[in-house]
Amino acid sequence: MECIVEFFWKTAKLSKIQNNIFIYKKHVFVACFFLCIVKDFNMKKLLIGVLVFIIGVLVCVGVSKKENKVDYLRLHIRANSNLAVDQEVKYKIKDSVVEFLTPHFSEIGSKAQAIEKVDDLSFEIKTKCESVLRQNGFYYSVNVKINNEYFPTRKYDNTTLKSGYYDAVIIELGEAKGDNWWCVMYPPLCFVNKNEKHTQIKFKSRINNWIKNIFD
Repeated sequence: MECIVEFFWKTAKLSKIQNNIFIYKKHVFVACFFLCIVKDFNMKKLLIGVLVFIIGVLVCVGVSKKENKVDYLRLHIRANSNLAVDQEVKYKIKDSVVEFLTPHFSEIGSKAQAIEKVDDLSFEIKTKCESVLRQNGFYYSVNVKINNEYFPTRKYDNTTLKSGYYDAVIIELGEAKGDNWWCVMYPPLCFVNKNEKHTQIKFKSRINNWIKNIFD
């Protein structure tokens, strides 16, 4: 038993250093093999613990790789100017646009779907913006477009978007020469429901309870 534990421990550390998913998968296969032939109950529990650890690492590595490959869609609302009144109405438009789009983006599963949704709603988005402008005594134009533009490195909440070219939904107010407000439309960070955090915490606690039950 000690030999098996030493084997898993040394090769698991090697796998972590090399970030070699192939070695982790071999661990799963070997652990399953031993689990089938070992009759000792305590040894079975140990092997189950090893399996849980390896699967957890595989999940983390997979999520990390997916995060690095995220194809973002940004939203930028460009104010007419940097005058206080133009900046103030820009934020009112932001509130209106985000509120309007939130239910429409609840089921979006890809960037392509997000772009298609914006295309379908572009007239409504423009109308919403114009309505807020008129209510606040402004009569300049509104232009809604999807464009691929260069953006400097920016941080949104806990997400850092490195400098480079991104597809973005651009809402231009008037001359669009003022500072802009921006967020990430896909993944839909603009429209995140706060209750989702509680769901994740509850999911993690179930995993912890399951692991504890194995060794109780």
